[in-house]
Amino acid sequence: MSDRRDDWLEEDQDGVLRVRYRVGKTLSSTRSDYQTVEIVESPGFGRMLVNDGTVMLSERDERIYHEMIAHVPLFVSPRPERVLVIGGGDGGTVREVLRHPSVMHCRLVEIDGEVVEACRKHIPQTAAALDDPRVEVTIQDGVDFVARTPERYDVVIVDSSDPVGPAVPLFGADFYSNVHRVLNDDGIVVSQAESPFYEPEAQRGLLRILCDRFQRVGIYNYSNLTYPGGLWSFSFACKGDLCPTGDFDDARVERAERTFHYYSAAVHRAAFALPAFQRDALADLLRPPKTARVRV
Repeated sequence: MSDRRDDWLEEDQDGVLRVRYRVGKTLSSTRSDYQTVEIVESPGFGRMLVNDGTVMLSERDERIYHEMIAHVPLFVSPRPERVLVIGGGDGGTVREVLRHPSVMHCRLVEIDGEVVEACRKHIPQTAAALDDPRVEVTIQDGVDFVARTPERYDVVIVDSSDPVGPAVPLFGADFYSNVHRVLNDDGIVVSQAESPFYEPEAQRGLLRILCDRFQRVGIYNYSNLTYPGGLWSFSFACKGDLCPTGDFDDARVERAERTFHYYSAAVHRAAFALPAFQRDALADLLRPPKTARVRV
Protein backbone atom coordinates (compact mmCIF):
# COMPACT_ATOMS: atom_id res chain seq x y z
CA MET A 1 0.00 0.00 0.00
CA SER A 2 1.38 3.39 -0.89
CA ASP A 3 0.32 6.81 0.34
CA ARG A 4 -0.49 9.39 -2.37
CA ARG A 5 -1.68 12.35 -0.30
CA ASP A 6 -2.04 15.67 -2.09
CA ASP A 7 -1.53 13.88 -5.39
CA TRP A 8 -3.43 13.99 -8.66
CA LEU A 9 -4.44 11.15 -10.94
CA GLU A 10 -4.27 12.26 -14.57
CA GLU A 11 -6.00 10.43 -17.41
CA ASP A 12 -5.24 11.09 -21.08
CA GLN A 13 -7.85 10.76 -23.83
CA ASP A 14 -6.30 10.24 -27.26
CA GLY A 15 -3.74 12.99 -26.70
CA VAL A 16 -6.42 15.70 -26.98
CA LEU A 17 -7.84 15.82 -23.45
CA ARG A 18 -6.49 15.32 -19.95
CA VAL A 19 -8.73 14.80 -16.92
CA ARG A 20 -7.33 15.11 -13.40
CA TYR A 21 -8.74 13.73 -10.14
CA ARG A 22 -7.58 14.71 -6.68
CA VAL A 23 -6.33 11.57 -4.89
CA GLY A 24 -5.90 11.34 -1.14
CA LYS A 25 -4.55 7.83 -0.73
CA THR A 26 -3.79 4.68 -2.69
CA LEU A 27 -5.39 1.74 -0.88
CA SER A 28 -3.94 -0.98 -3.09
CA SER A 29 -1.82 -1.34 -6.21
CA THR A 30 -1.22 -4.67 -7.93
CA ARG A 31 0.31 -5.68 -11.22
CA SER A 32 -1.69 -8.61 -12.62
CA ASP A 33 -0.93 -10.64 -15.73
CA TYR A 34 -2.97 -8.12 -17.71
CA GLN A 35 -2.74 -4.66 -16.14
CA THR A 36 -2.02 -2.51 -13.11
CA VAL A 37 -5.03 -2.57 -10.77
CA GLU A 38 -5.33 0.26 -8.24
CA ILE A 39 -7.90 1.33 -5.68
CA VAL A 40 -7.53 4.99 -4.71
CA GLU A 41 -9.50 7.40 -2.54
CA SER A 42 -10.57 10.74 -3.98
CA PRO A 43 -12.06 13.61 -1.93
CA GLY A 44 -14.56 14.31 -4.71
CA PHE A 45 -15.40 10.82 -5.94
CA GLY A 46 -14.87 8.37 -3.08
CA ARG A 47 -13.05 5.15 -3.81
CA MET A 48 -12.10 4.57 -7.43
CA LEU A 49 -11.01 1.53 -9.43
CA VAL A 50 -8.18 2.49 -11.79
CA ASN A 51 -6.80 0.03 -14.37
CA ASP A 52 -3.59 1.04 -16.16
CA GLY A 53 -4.18 4.65 -15.17
CA THR A 54 -7.76 4.74 -16.51
CA VAL A 55 -10.70 5.26 -14.16
CA MET A 56 -13.12 2.34 -14.34
CA LEU A 57 -15.53 3.48 -11.64
CA SER A 58 -15.99 5.82 -8.72
CA GLU A 59 -18.27 5.35 -5.73
CA ARG A 60 -19.87 8.70 -6.51
CA ASP A 61 -21.27 7.88 -9.97
CA GLU A 62 -20.98 4.10 -10.50
CA ARG A 63 -24.72 3.59 -10.06
CA ILE A 64 -25.38 5.46 -13.31
CA TYR A 65 -23.35 3.09 -15.45
CA HIS A 66 -24.43 -0.07 -13.64
CA GLU A 67 -28.14 0.78 -13.59
CA MET A 68 -28.20 1.63 -17.29
CA ILE A 69 -26.24 -1.40 -18.48
CA ALA A 70 -28.41 -3.78 -16.44
CA HIS A 71 -31.97 -2.48 -16.17
CA VAL A 72 -32.50 -1.52 -19.82
CA PRO A 73 -32.19 -5.13 -21.08
CA LEU A 74 -33.71 -6.74 -17.98
CA PHE A 75 -36.87 -4.65 -18.13
CA VAL A 76 -37.26 -5.50 -21.85
CA SER A 77 -36.60 -9.24 -21.49
CA PRO A 78 -39.98 -10.92 -20.75
CA ARG A 79 -38.76 -12.95 -17.76
CA PRO A 80 -34.98 -12.98 -17.35
CA GLU A 81 -33.85 -15.96 -15.31
CA ARG A 82 -30.27 -16.59 -16.45
CA VAL A 83 -27.85 -13.70 -16.97
CA LEU A 84 -24.22 -13.74 -18.09
CA VAL A 85 -22.01 -10.76 -17.23
CA ILE A 86 -18.67 -10.62 -19.06
CA GLY A 87 -16.15 -8.29 -17.44
CA GLY A 88 -17.43 -6.12 -14.63
CA GLY A 89 -15.24 -7.70 -11.96
CA ASP A 90 -16.13 -4.85 -9.59
CA GLY A 91 -19.56 -6.46 -9.12
CA GLY A 92 -21.72 -3.38 -9.74
CA THR A 93 -23.53 -4.80 -12.77
CA VAL A 94 -24.17 -8.05 -10.92
CA ARG A 95 -25.63 -6.06 -8.01
CA GLU A 96 -28.18 -4.43 -10.32
CA VAL A 97 -28.99 -7.71 -12.11
CA LEU A 98 -29.87 -9.32 -8.77
CA ARG A 99 -32.48 -6.64 -8.06
CA HIS A 100 -34.73 -8.49 -10.53
CA PRO A 101 -36.45 -11.27 -8.58
CA SER A 102 -36.91 -13.44 -11.68
CA VAL A 103 -33.13 -13.89 -11.95
CA MET A 104 -32.20 -17.31 -10.60
CA HIS A 105 -28.60 -17.48 -11.81
CA CYS A 106 -26.01 -14.84 -12.70
CA ARG A 107 -22.57 -15.86 -13.90
CA LEU A 108 -19.76 -13.29 -13.84
CA VAL A 109 -16.85 -14.08 -16.16
CA GLU A 110 -13.89 -11.80 -15.45
CA ILE A 111 -10.46 -12.28 -17.00
CA ASP A 112 -8.54 -10.57 -14.19
CA GLY A 113 -8.97 -12.04 -10.72
CA GLU A 114 -7.00 -9.14 -9.22
CA VAL A 115 -9.88 -6.79 -10.11
CA VAL A 116 -12.36 -8.99 -8.26
CA GLU A 117 -10.16 -9.33 -5.18
CA ALA A 118 -9.28 -5.63 -5.01
CA CYS A 119 -12.94 -4.63 -5.20
CA ARG A 120 -14.03 -7.30 -2.70
CA LYS A 121 -11.58 -5.81 -0.21
CA HIS A 122 -11.92 -2.10 -0.88
CA ILE A 123 -15.21 -1.36 -2.74
CA PRO A 124 -17.95 -3.43 -1.05
CA GLN A 125 -20.47 -0.92 -2.44
CA THR A 126 -20.27 -2.92 -5.67
CA ALA A 127 -18.48 -6.16 -4.83
CA ALA A 128 -20.67 -7.33 -1.94
CA ALA A 129 -23.14 -8.61 -4.53
CA LEU A 130 -20.66 -11.28 -5.61
CA ASP A 131 -21.36 -13.19 -2.39
CA ASP A 132 -25.02 -13.74 -3.28
CA PRO A 133 -25.80 -17.47 -3.69
CA ARG A 134 -27.31 -16.83 -7.13
CA VAL A 135 -23.91 -15.63 -8.40
CA GLU A 136 -21.16 -17.79 -9.85
CA VAL A 137 -17.82 -16.05 -10.37
CA THR A 138 -15.58 -17.50 -13.07
CA ILE A 139 -12.06 -16.16 -13.58
CA GLN A 140 -11.61 -16.78 -17.29
CA ASP A 141 -11.30 -15.01 -20.62
CA GLY A 142 -14.87 -14.13 -21.61
CA VAL A 143 -14.10 -14.76 -25.29
CA ASP A 144 -12.99 -18.29 -24.47
CA PHE A 145 -15.96 -18.85 -22.16
CA VAL A 146 -18.65 -18.05 -24.75
CA ALA A 147 -16.78 -20.07 -27.37
CA ARG A 148 -16.91 -23.21 -25.24
CA THR A 149 -19.88 -23.07 -22.87
CA PRO A 150 -22.97 -25.23 -23.48
CA GLU A 151 -25.01 -22.93 -21.21
CA ARG A 152 -27.80 -20.67 -22.47
CA TYR A 153 -28.81 -17.24 -21.20
CA ASP A 154 -31.69 -14.80 -21.45
CA VAL A 155 -29.44 -11.74 -21.21
CA VAL A 156 -25.72 -11.26 -21.84
CA ILE A 157 -24.11 -8.06 -20.54
CA VAL A 158 -20.66 -7.19 -21.87
CA ASP A 159 -19.27 -4.89 -19.19
CA SER A 160 -15.90 -4.31 -20.83
CA SER A 161 -13.26 -1.63 -20.64
CA ASP A 162 -12.11 0.26 -23.74
CA PRO A 163 -10.96 -1.88 -26.72
CA VAL A 164 -7.33 -2.02 -25.68
CA GLY A 165 -5.29 -4.84 -24.13
CA PRO A 166 -7.35 -7.85 -22.95
CA ALA A 167 -10.65 -6.17 -23.91
CA VAL A 168 -9.91 -5.99 -27.67
CA PRO A 169 -11.50 -9.38 -28.55
CA LEU A 170 -14.71 -8.33 -26.77
CA PHE A 171 -15.35 -5.99 -29.69
CA GLY A 172 -14.78 -8.70 -32.32
CA ALA A 173 -16.96 -10.59 -34.80
CA ASP A 174 -16.16 -14.10 -33.56
CA PHE A 175 -17.05 -13.13 -30.01
CA TYR A 176 -20.51 -11.90 -31.02
CA SER A 177 -21.17 -14.99 -33.13
CA ASN A 178 -20.68 -17.01 -29.96
CA VAL A 179 -22.79 -14.60 -27.90
CA HIS A 180 -25.57 -15.17 -30.45
CA ARG A 181 -25.19 -18.92 -29.93
CA VAL A 182 -25.44 -18.82 -26.12
CA LEU A 183 -28.55 -16.62 -26.10
CA ASN A 184 -32.07 -18.03 -25.93
CA ASP A 185 -34.50 -17.27 -28.78
CA ASP A 186 -35.48 -13.82 -27.48
CA GLY A 187 -32.11 -13.24 -25.83
CA ILE A 188 -30.64 -9.76 -25.50
CA VAL A 189 -27.02 -8.61 -25.43
CA VAL A 190 -26.03 -5.17 -24.18
CA SER A 191 -22.43 -3.96 -24.44
CA GLN A 192 -20.30 -1.02 -23.39
CA ALA A 193 -20.16 1.00 -26.62
CA GLU A 194 -17.72 3.85 -26.03
CA SER A 195 -18.17 7.60 -26.54
CA PRO A 196 -20.05 9.12 -29.48
CA PHE A 197 -17.69 12.11 -29.27
CA TYR A 198 -14.33 10.32 -29.15
CA GLU A 199 -15.01 6.89 -30.67
CA PRO A 200 -17.63 7.22 -33.45
CA GLU A 201 -15.83 4.69 -35.66
CA ALA A 202 -15.70 2.17 -32.81
CA GLN A 203 -19.46 2.56 -32.44
CA ARG A 204 -20.00 1.97 -36.16
CA GLY A 205 -17.72 -1.07 -36.08
CA LEU A 206 -19.56 -2.63 -33.14
CA LEU A 207 -23.03 -1.99 -34.60
CA ARG A 208 -21.94 -3.38 -37.97
CA ILE A 209 -20.93 -6.65 -36.30
CA LEU A 210 -24.22 -6.78 -34.39
CA CYS A 211 -26.32 -6.07 -37.50
CA ASP A 212 -24.76 -9.07 -39.24
CA ARG A 213 -25.84 -11.36 -36.40
CA PHE A 214 -28.93 -9.99 -34.63
CA GLN A 215 -32.44 -9.10 -35.70
CA ARG A 216 -32.85 -5.96 -33.62
CA VAL A 217 -29.94 -3.55 -33.07
CA GLY A 218 -29.83 -0.15 -31.39
CA ILE A 219 -27.76 2.12 -29.22
CA TYR A 220 -28.60 4.21 -26.17
CA ASN A 221 -26.86 6.87 -24.10
CA TYR A 222 -26.21 7.85 -20.51
CA SER A 223 -24.32 10.65 -18.78
CA ASN A 224 -21.73 10.32 -16.03
CA LEU A 225 -18.97 12.18 -14.23
CA THR A 226 -15.83 10.13 -14.76
CA TYR A 227 -15.72 9.10 -18.43
CA PRO A 228 -14.24 11.70 -20.83
CA GLY A 229 -16.91 13.77 -22.55
CA GLY A 230 -19.63 12.76 -20.10
CA LEU A 231 -21.93 11.24 -22.75
CA TRP A 232 -21.34 7.52 -23.38
CA SER A 233 -23.27 4.68 -25.00
CA PHE A 234 -24.38 1.08 -24.72
CA SER A 235 -25.34 -1.11 -27.67
CA PHE A 236 -28.54 -3.18 -27.60
CA ALA A 237 -29.10 -6.26 -29.76
CA CYS A 238 -31.83 -8.89 -29.66
CA LYS A 239 -31.72 -12.37 -31.18
CA GLY A 240 -35.50 -12.20 -31.66
CA ASP A 241 -37.60 -9.13 -32.39
CA LEU A 242 -37.92 -7.50 -28.98
CA CYS A 243 -37.77 -3.71 -29.28
CA PRO A 244 -36.11 -1.82 -26.41
CA THR A 245 -38.83 0.84 -26.47
CA GLY A 246 -41.81 -0.76 -28.24
CA ASP A 247 -41.70 -3.87 -26.02
CA PHE A 248 -40.90 -1.88 -22.89
CA ASP A 249 -43.72 -1.53 -20.34
CA ASP A 250 -43.38 1.57 -18.15
CA ALA A 251 -45.74 0.06 -15.59
CA ARG A 252 -43.40 -2.88 -15.10
CA VAL A 253 -40.81 -0.52 -13.61
CA GLU A 254 -43.45 0.93 -11.29
CA ARG A 255 -44.60 -2.53 -10.20
CA ALA A 256 -41.01 -3.46 -9.37
CA GLU A 257 -41.09 -0.90 -6.53
CA ARG A 258 -37.36 -0.35 -6.71
CA THR A 259 -35.55 2.88 -5.87
CA PHE A 260 -33.03 3.88 -8.52
CA HIS A 261 -30.33 6.54 -8.53
CA TYR A 262 -30.47 7.33 -12.28
CA TYR A 263 -32.66 4.82 -14.12
CA SER A 264 -36.40 5.31 -14.57
CA ALA A 265 -39.00 4.41 -17.17
CA ALA A 266 -38.72 7.90 -18.63
CA VAL A 267 -34.92 7.74 -18.73
CA HIS A 268 -35.13 4.29 -20.38
CA ARG A 269 -37.15 5.68 -23.29
CA ALA A 270 -35.19 8.94 -23.53
CA ALA A 271 -31.86 7.10 -23.68
CA PHE A 272 -32.75 5.81 -27.16
CA ALA A 273 -33.47 9.35 -28.44
CA LEU A 274 -30.06 9.99 -29.94
CA PRO A 275 -28.58 13.45 -30.56
CA ALA A 276 -28.72 14.30 -34.24
CA PHE A 277 -24.97 13.97 -34.91
CA GLN A 278 -24.91 10.45 -33.48
CA ARG A 279 -28.18 9.40 -35.12
CA ASP A 280 -26.95 10.56 -38.52
CA ALA A 281 -23.58 8.84 -38.13
CA LEU A 282 -25.24 5.50 -37.30
CA ALA A 283 -28.50 5.75 -39.25
CA ASP A 284 -27.72 2.93 -41.70
CA LEU A 285 -26.96 0.57 -38.79
CA LEU A 286 -30.03 1.35 -36.65
CA ARG A 287 -32.62 -0.03 -39.12
CA PRO A 288 -31.94 -3.78 -39.16
CA PRO A 289 -33.79 -6.12 -41.54
CA LYS A 290 -36.93 -7.87 -40.32
CA THR A 291 -35.25 -11.21 -40.85
CA ALA A 292 -32.02 -11.73 -38.94
CA ARG A 293 -28.85 -12.18 -40.93
CA VAL A 294 -26.80 -14.56 -38.85
CA ARG A 295 -23.27 -15.71 -39.60
CA VAL A 296 -22.06 -18.26 -37.08
